[in-house]
Amino acid sequence: MSSNKKYWKSVDELTESPLVETLRQNEFVEEIPTDEFLGDKETLEESQTTRRDFLKYVGFSTAAASLAACEGPVIKSIPYVVQPEQIVPGVADYYASTIADGFDFASVLVKTREGRPIKIENNKLAKAGYGANARVHASVLSMYDQNRAQGPTAAGESVSWSDIDRGVMGQLNSGKKTVLLTQTFASPSTEKLIAEFVEKYPNVSHVAYDAVGEQFALDAFQVKYGVRALADYDFSKAEVIVSVGADFLGDWNGGGYDAGYAKGRIPKDGKMSRHFQFEANMSLSGANADVRVPVTPSQQRKVLNALAGGSTADLPEHVKKAINSARNEFKAAGSKGIIVTGLQDVPSQTKALELNANSEVIDVAAPRLTRSGDTREVTQLVKDMKAGQVGMLIMAGVNPSYTLPNATAFDEGLAKVGVTVACSMRADETASKATHIAPTPHYLEAWGDVQIKQGEVSITQPTIRPLFDTRQFQDSLLTWMGADQSYYDYLKSTMSAAGISFNKAVHDGVVMTNAFAKAETTTTEASITEDAGLSSSSVQENGEFELTLYTKTSMGDGNQANNPWLQEMPDPITRATWDNYITMSEADAKKKELWLDRSTFFTEARHNANGGLNGTLAKITVNGVELIAPVMVQPGQANGSIGLALGYGRTTSIQKDMQTGVNAYKLMQNFSATQDVTIEKVAGVHEFAVIQLHNTLMGRGDIVKETRLEIFNTKKKDVWNAVPKVSKDHQEYEVTSPEVDLWDEFDRSIGHHFNLGIDLNACTGCGACVIACHAENNVPVVGKSEVRRSRDMHWLRIDRYYSSNETFDGDNQQKDDMNGLWGDNGSLGEFGRMEDPSANPQVAFQPVMCQHCNHAPCETVCPVAATSHGRQGQNHMAYNRCVGTRYCANNCPYKVRRFNWFLYNGNDEFDYFMNNDLGRMVINPDVTVRSRGVMEKCSMCIQMTQKTILDAKREGREVKDGEFATACSNACTSGALTFGDVNDTSSDVYHESQDDRMYHLLESVGTKPNVFYQTKVRNTKEA
Repeated sequence: MSSNKKYWKSVDELTESPLVETLRQNEFVEEIPTDEFLGDKETLEESQTTRRDFLKYVGFSTAAASLAACEGPVIKSIPYVVQPEQIVPGVADYYASTIADGFDFASVLVKTREGRPIKIENNKLAKAGYGANARVHASVLSMYDQNRAQGPTAAGESVSWSDIDRGVMGQLNSGKKTVLLTQTFASPSTEKLIAEFVEKYPNVSHVAYDAVGEQFALDAFQVKYGVRALADYDFSKAEVIVSVGADFLGDWNGGGYDAGYAKGRIPKDGKMSRHFQFEANMSLSGANADVRVPVTPSQQRKVLNALAGGSTADLPEHVKKAINSARNEFKAAGSKGIIVTGLQDVPSQTKALELNANSEVIDVAAPRLTRSGDTREVTQLVKDMKAGQVGMLIMAGVNPSYTLPNATAFDEGLAKVGVTVACSMRADETASKATHIAPTPHYLEAWGDVQIKQGEVSITQPTIRPLFDTRQFQDSLLTWMGADQSYYDYLKSTMSAAGISFNKAVHDGVVMTNAFAKAETTTTEASITEDAGLSSSSVQENGEFELTLYTKTSMGDGNQANNPWLQEMPDPITRATWDNYITMSEADAKKKELWLDRSTFFTEARHNANGGLNGTLAKITVNGVELIAPVMVQPGQANGSIGLALGYGRTTSIQKDMQTGVNAYKLMQNFSATQDVTIEKVAGVHEFAVIQLHNTLMGRGDIVKETRLEIFNTKKKDVWNAVPKVSKDHQEYEVTSPEVDLWDEFDRSIGHHFNLGIDLNACTGCGACVIACHAENNVPVVGKSEVRRSRDMHWLRIDRYYSSNETFDGDNQQKDDMNGLWGDNGSLGEFGRMEDPSANPQVAFQPVMCQHCNHAPCETVCPVAATSHGRQGQNHMAYNRCVGTRYCANNCPYKVRRFNWFLYNGNDEFDYFMNNDLGRMVINPDVTVRSRGVMEKCSMCIQMTQKTILDAKREGREVKDGEFATACSNACTSGALTFGDVNDTSSDVYHESQDDRMYHLLESVGTKPNVFYQTKVRNTKEA
């Protein structure tokens, strides 16, 4: 029985004197002077006051204010008055849809909660192989961008849609020349609609434009096969892959080849594919190759000719050796061999098609349709605009004022066009110059169809009502045609006319049909190469350096430049965020005085005192066009070449913090990604925000275990995957032995016990899992300044390691040969040399998250038991208990815990969508949003595993293998991540845990993780 006694501290409190209330409200008599210290961000950053002096001066009052700031905000919720039938609060709905933004194409599932799209998943019913990459996963956040165009405008003023329609239809009926300049839609219904529009208005023509196109590959395929498309490839069928300048694990030909490639890279029955890569930039494909040969773009053309049987003259000896090896193995592979190239000319692309004529890896019968742009037509359009011959220009899904190399000429022509209409999602660089903006919805608010690969049509459906006053481009075309029909009805009738069940297509997201197959046309090579003066190549070997322009895995063509998830996503190779930069070899950087030495007291430092990486600035010039950009020294960059990423340098309708990098499109002369350039140093130092500053493994084979295929096939596991041993009572025991446990074991065989398996052979380093983890677990973005201070919040990172010798085997040998501390082989000098990567290193990628140790060192040091172990194997974090001591982070050997230095949610100091109600609509309500002063880390997506268990319990059945998943395992299209119940002996994760390649990260520490790895096997024949 509870007591109702009242206690008091004084008689005044008993009598409820007004004095008591006054004192209670003024407990801290002095006003807390926090504004002087915390109000001005710049002053705070420049302050030299030590932490001790700061606390002494401000005293207890500041500590009290900080404590108050840690309290979470109270946000009132409003319940449904009448609950929609299809929405059950707390239960997610999934909708099949398709992204087709002109650069990225993928069939996806969209997870919604209470009517809000919050996450993108892969649609496993899709066969085209276009899984969701990092940009596709991040696209859900782009919908909640308050910088989107929110209604139609004319001359910068808000107008009605009828005003827009009257102006456009007046121009159409005037008979003046009108041009539709659009992205590649790859949409059967849209192509049909545009054809009908052009038929109704004979003064209208259509021009397709790809910001980062495949002009020369399209031309070659069109000449040879009569269709403007791209050959498709199934790399899972390949035994020998030879790539000449094609980053097919990146965005080459639209990307999406990593799933097939990974299947062939996992050693089965003693076999795996063999991969040769000839390239200038260090790319994802090169990083995963068995043999990587750095060559400049001009040398790449000679390499391809040599592979086709030509001469190897004028090439270095090591390149000749690699060519001979690749050529012989390609011939021996027969139909299982494939040669791909990214060379920027039609003859090279044609040669590759001819070399692959008998290969079963290539598919020319059902090509990819995700690129269709013709730069000759775009060039002619700019000329016509400047000549005043275009009366109206309607643009959809393009931003030529930013992406065209001759953007200045385009802008001059745009000013001479009477009416310019931008059907754009935002008032970007081009739309802001147009006379009218007809804002379009995000793809998650729209209807559509997409034929990514001929024979497979994907459906786009809205998953939320339009957030703003927008209208689809297709609806606008129908309105301007005077059709009394919506695009939804038009789409439905198009599908029905093709004999497709529309409802089933919408439900599944994809449908297999040849109803929209492309008709062949007759095209000659002369008509391709001579029209509009487009040169076949811009590299003439007469420049100081050869530039290769490429797209980053994170940023792509720059369409989502205002997406903070992508800005803060580390580049898989350089590990840099929030930037693009000139990549250059160490030898060239030293030759051009663009190299910064290690930090010393007297010299300009490569690293700041806080560890941040610095770089020099350089000016590069292409045909008189100049650009100043920072220099990043990149191991593996071919001498005589440099690289620079596209997609950066945007400023219009982009938040200030995301106006990063430089616009490299202006260097893409004649629409070629390779250029002759000159480079010179300019004054200044650039500050990079790099996630990982340590480059090499330094021979530590217990982190990334790897072996060669020959050893894997001929030696026992103890040779190439030995279990570490520790000493007890002068006897050696395997670290997995119960004899050397520090704690008593408990029975983990009862109930579920979750494990996550990571196959280092299948992981390509693409980073899709990183963004999926952000979306599922509300991981905050902290910004460039905080990343530079090593305060990034990624729950999942993909460590990238270089070898300090030519191979990781060489590193291990160098380490084993060390003798003592001093001398030529002394560890002090040798380890210092092993910190520097090789000029052409081997590369390894390793995803690392909380290892969920069964003997977790974080759990034993937490003074408030905020972190503890669950029965199902997860290492839990009770955020409400955490007081931020960070003891757990200090005691974690894997360094996977993150500390909230600030409140990132609802804080205007961190303007990354989480400080406004629109951006916060993406938050997953199943996961707590952490506050300041709290430790956080990977939870193994416990909210997903518990939902799976509860669903099965409600249905009265056992959980089936494959039902358990995490955000990262769902996102991984290459099959590198396998999650499941290790107590289920029929599960995939159990079988992987028993595989000979299985090992645990830093196993010698004895933490007994629930995350395990598969030893990396390389198909190299060199010792």
